[in-house]
Amino acid sequence: MQFDSLIAMLIIGAVAGWLSGKLMKGRGFGLIGNIIVGIVGAFLAGLIFPALGFAVGGGVIASILHATIGAVILLFLIGLIRKG
Repeated sequence: MQFDSLIAMLIIGAVAGWLSGKLMKGRGFGLIGNIIVGIVGAFLAGLIFPALGFAVGGGVIASILHATIGAVILLFLIGLIRKG
């Protein structure tokens, strides 16, 4: 992974974390926490989704959508763990 792609993944993850915080009301961790969850969700989505054959296309919008799905799933799983 090159430095440019790492910076892009961090920015896209931050946007995805903010967006997932808006979508999952009541399950977020505040702005900074959701950005961190978005970055982790983007990383996980980048690893897991291609292995499953799930792809939404190319480009920035598709990457944000991909990372947002990963962040929403991560927020859901964290919410389940916090309740248990």
